[in-house]
Amino acid sequence: MNMATTAQLFEEPFDADEYIERLAWRTPGGGSKGGAEAFDPKRLLEEFENHIEELKQLDEKIQRRVEKLEHQCQREAKEFAHKVQDLYRSNQVAFQHFQELDEHISYVATKVCHLGDQLEGVNTPRQRAVEAQRLMTYFNEFLDGDLRSDVFNNPDKIKEAADIIQKLHLIAQELPFDRFADVKAKIASKYHDLERQLIQEFTAAQRRGEIGRMREVAAVLLHFKGYAHCVDVYIRQCQEGAYLRNDVFEDTAILCQRVNKQVGEVFSSPETVMAKLIQNIFENKLQSHVKDKLDGTRQSDVEQYLKNLYDLYTRTTALATKLTEFNLGSDKHTFLSKLIKSIFSTYLESYIDMEKEYLRSRGAMILQRYYDSKNHQKRSIGTGSIQELKERIRQRTNLSLGPVIDTHGETFLSPELVVNLLQETRHAFERCHRLSDPSDLPKNAFSIFLLLVEHLCVEHIDYALEIGLSAIPSSDAKNANLYFLDVVQQANSIFHLFDKQFHDQLMPLISSSPKLAECLHKKKEVIEQMEVKLDTGIDRTINCMVGQMKHILATEQKKTDFRPEDENNVMIQYTTACSKVCVYVSRQVEHVRKSMDGKNVDTVLTELGVRFHRLIHEHLQQYSYSSMGGMLAICDVAEYRRCAKDFRVPLVLQLFDTLHALCNLLVVAPDNLKQVCSGEQLTNLDRNLLHAFVQLRVDYRSARLGRHFS
Repeated sequence: MNMATTAQLFEEPFDADEYIERLAWRTPGGGSKGGAEAFDPKRLLEEFENHIEELKQLDEKIQRRVEKLEHQCQREAKEFAHKVQDLYRSNQVAFQHFQELDEHISYVATKVCHLGDQLEGVNTPRQRAVEAQRLMTYFNEFLDGDLRSDVFNNPDKIKEAADIIQKLHLIAQELPFDRFADVKAKIASKYHDLERQLIQEFTAAQRRGEIGRMREVAAVLLHFKGYAHCVDVYIRQCQEGAYLRNDVFEDTAILCQRVNKQVGEVFSSPETVMAKLIQNIFENKLQSHVKDKLDGTRQSDVEQYLKNLYDLYTRTTALATKLTEFNLGSDKHTFLSKLIKSIFSTYLESYIDMEKEYLRSRGAMILQRYYDSKNHQKRSIGTGSIQELKERIRQRTNLSLGPVIDTHGETFLSPELVVNLLQETRHAFERCHRLSDPSDLPKNAFSIFLLLVEHLCVEHIDYALEIGLSAIPSSDAKNANLYFLDVVQQANSIFHLFDKQFHDQLMPLISSSPKLAECLHKKKEVIEQMEVKLDTGIDRTINCMVGQMKHILATEQKKTDFRPEDENNVMIQYTTACSKVCVYVSRQVEHVRKSMDGKNVDTVLTELGVRFHRLIHEHLQQYSYSSMGGMLAICDVAEYRRCAKDFRVPLVLQLFDTLHALCNLLVVAPDNLKQVCSGEQLTNLDRNLLHAFVQLRVDYRSARLGRHFS
């Protein structure tokens, strides 16, 4: 095996075990796994010894080569170190030369600066002298009265002429008048002539749309007294043709948007020009527009005047909000507020008085138009101590203290009228919010609310309740039209609308002011006054219902109903009187449910049910009962109890259950009376009440039933 073969065995990655295995495998008879030749350990040992010698020779050869390379590396490192030292010495020399050059440059620069200062010190007085000499030359021309210089006669040099005349004009102002009056007048004349020419040139350039020329002329005019006139000309011309439509506010917004970009390119102080443009538009165009719209309707049509005032003020403030996008100076919000105030101050001062006057007359007209449509002449509802006394007596005694009127079922409550009044008030609140000073807003809103209370609650709802109370018949009236519940239903619906407007529109305007307490107190007062009348009317209406039931019973119920002549031939389930009363009661219960809402339904039905029970209870005690009559009475009470279920009031049903149990005393066998009286429903009742029912039996005396209660 030669060296090349051995070197191949050291290829990466090197593994000693693999290396030995490969070496043995290459040796004939040396493979451990057998092969074509049998294993020969001697031959393998000989091969390993030879291979070890070859490895020693290879190691010596490689070691000699390593030593050679190490010597070569050391020699080259010494040579490189010498080169680095030579370069370092060269760099030090170069750095020293650079320092010397830098010092020399600094020295030269100092000399140059000093020379420049000297030259400037010499040149500035020289330039001033030249400028003074030039101005004196031009001054002499004015003194002689002959302007020979080309600068004053060449239109293309108007910029240079303007600079000269502006300086001469300043100088002339310092000269004594008595000696230089003539020349001062000539300079002033030329000053104004050039100023006029510049303004004309600016005007012409603006008409041609030459922004660059406008900027040049404006820069020259900046030092002239006529610069403000130049701005005025610009403002006037930029508005030409800008108001071709009917919408002055939209036209103004478009104009300002267009001009804002242009003034930044033309004038050195664009914010001043924009502010002056907007002020000009407000004080002329907008003020004239507002005056034309408002002055024509202020006396002739107050409604249209208020609508126009609201619309114009709203659109003006909206325009002002858009204009805040532009640079108008440091305090543009105050600036725009003052412009708006200058236009509307005279109108806003008298706004709330006109609003109240309009609402008062408009509300009265809406009310009168409604009552005229009903051919109704409003009755005078008295006020003062007498009326209060009558009201107290009526509340406590349930008596009608005046003639009962017949309204033919008319409630005198109009949803359309209410919507109109609330709509007018809603518009008034919106105008009040927009047009009132923030400090006066709660007070103004409260005054509008008082007018709504007067027209809607007092003049309409309260009046309808008074008429409704007067129209309630007496409790003994026959076939009475009990329409007061309809009044209650409509009054509740109307008041819900009133309450919604109170919370939605009035509360936001007064919620953070002392007026809130006044509004809530006034509202509570109105509610309480109406509730008193509603309660009185409902109570009297229930009395009428009970009176109608009493009339039916008195007319239809006969004594023979409960003492039939033929005890064995009774075919009816309940009496005619019971049937008619139940029909009437069911109709009234349904009427109450339609007229009331919430807990009021249960409250009224409870009262009606209790009085209904009391009536039947007292009615049954007016008759004496045979055995079959007692059964009929039980059937009647069962029907009354079925009717009482419509009330859906547990108390009423319980009362009729007890009454039904009492009626059992009319038919039970005498020996069983004590047992029945001890029953669950009767055990807690007064013994006298039980005895009273037993006494209604026909056989009371003959059967000696009284001994059962001894």
